[in-house]
Amino acid sequence: MTNQSFGRVLTAMVTPFDDQGRVNYTVAEELAAHLVSNGSDGLVVCGTTGESPTLSLEEKCQLFAVVKQAVGQKAKVIAGTGTNSTEKSIEATQKAAKIGIDGSLQVVPYYNKPPQEGLYHHFRAIAEACPDLPIMLYNVPGRTSQNLLPETVARLAEIDNIVAIKEASGSIDQACKIRSLTPPSFALYSGEDFLTLPLMTVGAIGVVSVASHLVGLQMQEMIQGFEVGKNALATEIHLTLFPLFKVLFCTTNPIPVKAALKMQGWKVGGVRPPLCELSGEEQKTLETVLKKLSLV
Repeated sequence: MTNQSFGRVLTAMVTPFDDQGRVNYTVAEELAAHLVSNGSDGLVVCGTTGESPTLSLEEKCQLFAVVKQAVGQKAKVIAGTGTNSTEKSIEATQKAAKIGIDGSLQVVPYYNKPPQEGLYHHFRAIAEACPDLPIMLYNVPGRTSQNLLPETVARLAEIDNIVAIKEASGSIDQACKIRSLTPPSFALYSGEDFLTLPLMTVGAIGVVSVASHLVGLQMQEMIQGFEVGKNALATEIHLTLFPLFKVLFCTTNPIPVKAALKMQGWKVGGVRPPLCELSGEEQKTLETVLKKLSLV
């Protein structure tokens, strides 16, 4: 499994809902196809941006199937099947593997705050239960309350099918340490749009992105530009998109990106409680940024 098995720009896809708050599988199919035609090498389905905490396992599995069907061989589909229960994570990951997805995103277990040894055994157990499925670790301490330390990542990287990490600690120091402790074949992805370019300078190969719903082609151009030494171009794109990266996190993700997609005419619906809609002020700020970038 090479370090680019998932690609460069992976969109953490929103989950569309209808007016009754049910999953809108038709729009999910259309959005998946659109994203792949507009810069996404892969799609992460039912991650944080996909509102995984409020989706049932049945809804998740149907989404995996629908999205895989929509993008076929054109893009990788990575299933968000991590939970804060090792047993439930294994069950969900095995079900997703049977559907034929290309990889699994495994978040650090949230709320129960396992120590590093507990984290190691959790991820190892999932990997061993699904030996043929490539696994991407997901470190997001702002949401889980526990940081997956570089030393633990290095131990996990020795397991054959643990091939990548989505690193969203916000720490360049931590990303550097992960890169220095793991083999080149282990892929480091930025978990935050605004840190994509900075992290590429220390060995990241791409991003699991929210902004790529709107600017996938530009994200792809920035990453490829950096790869071929067009640093000034990459920096220019990064700075142009920086206001978008920030406004998409003006409140809890995925509230702003769903609002942005609706402004573009996508019928993605609202967010499931306990999330709520943007305030009037936030809506105005978002609209201003989108207009300035000619996205609406």
